[in-house]
Amino acid sequence: MRSEIITINEEFIKLDNLLKFSGLAQTGGEAKVLIQSGQVLVNGEICTMRGKKMRDGDKAQYGDRIVEVSVS
Repeated sequence: MRSEIITINEEFIKLDNLLKFSGLAQTGGEAKVLIQSGQVLVNGEICTMRGKKMRDGDKAQYGDRIVEVSVS
C-alpha cells in the first residue's frame, strides 16, 4: 500500500479538495462521487462527508493509496 504526505499551509483542507490536490481524484466531481459512495476511508473509517475537515495527521485512503495531511 502506497502512502504519501501532503503538506498544506492552512489549519485544514476539506476532504474533497485533498483528494483532488493529491491526485486521488481527477476532478471535484469525481471526488464527490467517491466520497458519497463510501469508497474513501478517513483514519480507517468510511467517510461520506466531502466537506470533512482534514487536519494535521489525518489520513485519507482510496484504493491502495493513502495520503496523510501535514501542516507546515
